[in-house]
Amino acid sequence: MIKKIFVFVVATSILASVPPAEAQQPKVYRVGVILQGGPLYQVVDGLREGLKELGLEEGKHLVLEIRDTKGDLKAVEQVARNLEQEKVNLLYAINTSVTIAVRGATVDTPIVFFAGADPVALGLVDSFANPGGRLTGVHSLVTDLTAKRLEILKEILPKLRRVVTFYDPGNPVAREASRLGREAARHLPVEFDERHVASVKELQAGVRALRAGEVDAYFEVSDAMVLSQAQLIIDTARAKRLPTMFIERSQVVKGGLASYGVSFHEAGRLSAKYVQRILAGVKPKDLPVQGVDKIDLVINLKTAKQMGLTIPPNVLARADKVIK
Repeated sequence: MIKKIFVFVVATSILASVPPAEAQQPKVYRVGVILQGGPLYQVVDGLREGLKELGLEEGKHLVLEIRDTKGDLKAVEQVARNLEQEKVNLLYAINTSVTIAVRGATVDTPIVFFAGADPVALGLVDSFANPGGRLTGVHSLVTDLTAKRLEILKEILPKLRRVVTFYDPGNPVAREASRLGREAARHLPVEFDERHVASVKELQAGVRALRAGEVDAYFEVSDAMVLSQAQLIIDTARAKRLPTMFIERSQVVKGGLASYGVSFHEAGRLSAKYVQRILAGVKPKDLPVQGVDKIDLVINLKTAKQMGLTIPPNVLARADKVIK
């Protein structure tokens, strides 16, 4: 009898020391986030805000495994493969070129994207309404606004004769944006000085080598590698009194002259619902691609003043945000 009581006590003690079963613990999902740095972190901030609004607490319900390739597009594929091998539940690809690389490097993992170029034309999805496959997400007009950006820059600077742009010719999205810029420049007319760079190092050297008076303005086209070096471009342009036109407002907040495009933060916030629904079991092919509709013109009057520029009143009147 004593032996039976002893066995019962020991067994009870062991059971009490065993942690609750995994099924009783809330599951923590892992989301791989891949970006090339710079202002694209605005997308990550928006994603975090959107997830919080949906009741998903970072650290409690999910973990964001952020991988910043710092402008190196070639590194994206290996990063994506590693994350898939680590069995993340979902991949969030920030930027079109990154999305293309992530899709090509992975096999099974669902992918949510933020794309600034047409995902149907690029073959990322079958259609906006029925994506098909394992990709879906948020699309915005970035590349398609190239011509309009150049027209606005010409309005800001009526005497504009020559703009310079840097991009990687190996990036198909950047090539298309540059083609659109080239065509728009012919009609204005403005000389469109295209400088090819294949790495961050080449880009940095090219930007620093710009001479005052060599061109009338810097014009950004859709290239995540170039975007990753936004602060260097802003600082160099201000030092050389070179007006700038960017694709997103955060660069103007940090000292650029003007931008025309969607909010990266808002794109990230809208992406959160895709992350939530896919983690809940919905297939990407059943989630239509959503567009970001609001396009803002942002002008930094402080930067204009430092460069001795007067922004035409008709342009200022159209601005959605003016930084003074």
